Amino acid sequence: MASIIKANQLQDFGGNSIITSDGAGNLTTMKTNYPAFEAYLGSNQTVSDGVDTKVQFNTEVFDTDNCYDNSTNYRFTPNVAGKYMIYGSLRGSANTNLSNLQKVITFIFKNGSQYNASQFRIDFRNNNGTQASTPFSQVIEFNGTSDYVEIFAHTDVSADTPIFQAQSTFFGAYRIGS
Repeated sequence: MASIIKANQLQDFGGNSIITSDGAGNLTTMKTNYPAFEAYLGSNQTVSDGVDTKVQFNTEVFDTDNCYDNSTNYRFTPNVAGKYMIYGSLRGSANTNLSNLQKVITFIFKNGSQYNASQFRIDFRNNNGTQASTPFSQVIEFNGTSDYVEIFAHTDVSADTPIFQAQSTFFGAYRIGS
């Protein structure tokens, strides 16, 4: 025989709502994955060959708590402590002669230093490529006050000027827990 439990609210031992229902089967969870943001490169960014350069993700898709600076420092500084999923992708190439691409490397930096040897690399030095995307992801813990994360990358070309391409170059983060 089946049992039925009817409730419009589920609470934890502290009396805090965990799940509520509107009576029509629609549930609302009280756990949030905020702050969260996503931004992308609005136009190609010209860079120096083989030089680690901060990627200027200047166009926000969303920014739930105004924690991403898309105009000056291009960094995410969450105001809630916890663990965050950092994700994105960078596409590098030569500016005019795409067949000159040799290498694309992307780095996650936390508080101004490369985080935990995070390095995402594509190397074409033995056979030049045209363009390459380096997807990245990392779970990082933040203190909710001063910790920040930013993305650096560099592109090597055999000739021409390297660029970070606006197409498919994005960066985001969301809180996954405390």
